[in-house]
Amino acid sequence: MALMTLGFGRRNFRLLKRKSSLLLKLIAVVFAVLLFCEFLVYYLVIFRCDWPEVNTPTYDGKQTTFEPVLKAMFLADTHLLGEIRGHWLDKLRREWQMERAFQTALWLLKPDVVFILGDVFDEGKWSSPQAWADDVERFQKMFRHPSHVQLKVVVGNHDIGFHYEMTTYKVKRFKKVFNPERLFSWKGVNFVMVNSVTMEGDRCTLCSKEEAELLAISHRLNCSWEGPASRQCGAGRPLPASAPVLLQHYPLYRRSDSNCSGEDAAPPDERSTPFQERYDVLSREASQKLLWWLRPRLVLSGHTHSGCEVLHAGGPPELSVPSFSWRNRNNPSFIMGSITATSHALYKCYLPREDMVLATYCGAAVFLAVLIFAHFELLASPFPFGWNLLRKPRTM
Repeated sequence: MALMTLGFGRRNFRLLKRKSSLLLKLIAVVFAVLLFCEFLVYYLVIFRCDWPEVNTPTYDGKQTTFEPVLKAMFLADTHLLGEIRGHWLDKLRREWQMERAFQTALWLLKPDVVFILGDVFDEGKWSSPQAWADDVERFQKMFRHPSHVQLKVVVGNHDIGFHYEMTTYKVKRFKKVFNPERLFSWKGVNFVMVNSVTMEGDRCTLCSKEEAELLAISHRLNCSWEGPASRQCGAGRPLPASAPVLLQHYPLYRRSDSNCSGEDAAPPDERSTPFQERYDVLSREASQKLLWWLRPRLVLSGHTHSGCEVLHAGGPPELSVPSFSWRNRNNPSFIMGSITATSHALYKCYLPREDMVLATYCGAAVFLAVLIFAHFELLASPFPFGWNLLRKPRTM
């Protein structure tokens, strides 16, 4: 009797040991997959990105000097979901992706300044005060940054509404949180940030105020070329003598994306669709005004969620920055710019693809299923099965 009890105990112990071994294997696989897909993949992908080289030597007549290089990141259309259209799972998945991508990029790339080109929020155009406060709190957590890195945000139509939805209250609410500057200068580089929603040309109060501010900036930029000695420039602090970089949410006018190409361009069946002025792009008139007033050397915009590079006739190149969120693109990205007072170089850094991450999870699920079936001997090998069939005696 004692021997039977001992044998039964040993069998239970072996069974418990096998179950514990399986549980440990399952936990190890799940932990490894989560660690890779939610953390390590961002480091592996963004680690391949590097700041582009820009020619910096200048000759001042006596000796060669080197211009300081400003490292700037440009991203667009984060579209943080609100309480009305935002499902909790969608928020969790896509906002975690943006937070990990942004924090990893800050840690690996160490930019001087980050610009977000509008549509920070998805429902800012109609969110209540409490919903707005909640969205702002989530944004500040996701895009937290050290004090030596500056974060500049350009307003978009989803932040304050399209022109017909825009109100003074919404604009002031946005300014109170982000304090957007029209003109920002650092390391000899001038940036002009435009509220492109107000560039409607209908002389509304907010539109007239925006145009007046841009005309004043145009005057200051002209004075930077003429020098402070000019009578019309006054005694204010002069700007660096450098053509500005224009940043806005809406792209300058173009007929469509038909000339755009690349892996992050709009789908082929959408590229030939004509753009609507004042909705998809700025109007011809507003675009010409900005080019005449500011004479930028480079334009960066968002809004379309797709990448595109346009060379405007007689004007500067424009780069449409794709969306930073998996909600809008399977392959989001951001732009890295090495910029000096006289030149610039740009590089597009892609983030992990959502379909590849999902495929990794699916592969891990299949592996776990095979591991469980094999452990309980539910996954019989086809070769012993066939051999047993051959050896089975025939009956007449």
